[in-house]
Amino acid sequence: MTDVLNEAAAAPEFSGKIINGKAVSARIRTVVREQALAFEEKSGRKPALAVVIAGDDPASKIYVRNKKNACAEVGFTSLEFALPADVSEEELLSLIGGLNVDANIDGILVQLPLPRGIDEKKIINAISPEKDVDCFHPVNVGRLCCGDPGFLPCTPAGIMELIAATGTSVRGKNCLVIGRSNIVGKPVSMLLLAADGTVTTAHSKTVGLKEIARNADILVAAVGRAKMIDASFIKPGAVVIDVGMNRDENGKLCGDCDFESVFPVCGAITPVPGGVGPMTITMLLRNTLYAAESIFEKKKAGGE
Repeated sequence: MTDVLNEAAAAPEFSGKIINGKAVSARIRTVVREQALAFEEKSGRKPALAVVIAGDDPASKIYVRNKKNACAEVGFTSLEFALPADVSEEELLSLIGGLNVDANIDGILVQLPLPRGIDEKKIINAISPEKDVDCFHPVNVGRLCCGDPGFLPCTPAGIMELIAATGTSVRGKNCLVIGRSNIVGKPVSMLLLAADGTVTTAHSKTVGLKEIARNADILVAAVGRAKMIDASFIKPGAVVIDVGMNRDENGKLCGDCDFESVFPVCGAITPVPGGVGPMTITMLLRNTLYAAESIFEKKKAGGE
């Protein structure tokens, strides 16, 4: 996977303090589409993503539809495996086992949450690490931790691209990540550290959070509390990445940051919506292309 850049020039998607996640995503998808075409020409097939969904969760259905549309946009094959809510764990494991050995499938994604009674960790661990395009498998998490080549987790990788779009170098900067989830907080802390940032990971038990935040050149808010971060947390000129997806008191979509309060103080900020959100599926596409290339090269080296 492409190394996280320490240096970057400000991209056209950044102007007037707003980091336009939709535009950054569109630029990356253009590159992925070109590379997918080149892959098809040399391999004889398109990169392929298998998406498994169990149950009737409305939000999950929307996510799956968006992923299928994104695959079509960049020229991937997208296969959906829709299972009933009463599917057994054994049936789901059997399906994943078949996808693992299917030579025409490059990436496998199991849409979470799964129905009650199914062990999500067991299902994630059953996915072949070389097809784990979500980067949830312990093998791929270990590679990330060790700095070895491999998949990058989708939302954290998108965050790094958004920071790069501002022209900000992570090297030597004080970076604060508020949140310690396995999906965002922990992995984005590792990516910032890999880019030579000085990283603090904070959480609900952190003492003196506001004082720590005011020293941060780069602040990633991934705590899941609507408008928790206001101007009093922000160092003037800081880059603020808002990962939150919440509803305010009026039912309006908002982030973890109070945008109106933070905007005058910060140097750059992602809006909600239109910031981090568009990047996650785009990074999933990039991981799928990486998986396709890796599997193809391995077969080629093996003489298959």
